Amino acid sequence: VVGTYGYAAPDYIETGHLTARSDVWSFGVVLYEILTGRRSLERNRPKVEQKLLEWVKQFPADSKKFGLIMDPRLENQYCMSAARRIARLADSCLLKSAKDRPKMSQVAETLEQIIQHSSEGSPSKNSFEATGNDDLIDSSKKPDHIQVSESWKRRMAHLAKLSEHVDGASRRRFVIMQRAKVP
Repeated sequence: VVGTYGYAAPDYIETGHLTARSDVWSFGVVLYEILTGRRSLERNRPKVEQKLLEWVKQFPADSKKFGLIMDPRLENQYCMSAARRIARLADSCLLKSAKDRPKMSQVAETLEQIIQHSSEGSPSKNSFEATGNDDLIDSSKKPDHIQVSESWKRRMAHLAKLSEHVDGASRRRFVIMQRAKVP
């Protein structure tokens, strides 16, 4: 089994077989890296904080403690409800059973909805009181002025489709391309 420690899905570690859902696991790790500003493994931290996924489990997305994991370099300039929703999305990517994880196309669609929903209002300050019970907006009810370009939607759908039909090395390239997407 070859892979970067901290990013390899449990199913890949057990079987040695990479699947699209293995990449979804890795993307879940990346989502938490973005939220926290930390790497998946940081040996220079106290033992209880060295492994990112073990550390963030102490701060569930729907708890008042959740804000403690947020990257302090963001200086509270983010939408807390969007951060909570991204953490819940990351949690779904990190489900132990590969078949329970979403497809990357579903992850991309959910991220798009989170971004659009958070851009509807003005950027809000960090709020530990945020409930975290927000639902994703219905894409048919999006105002025209925040519609994502059709070419971007086609590109993301195409990448998601391709990523399910390629070998491991090529799949990693597609995940990198998906991570770098800009509407």
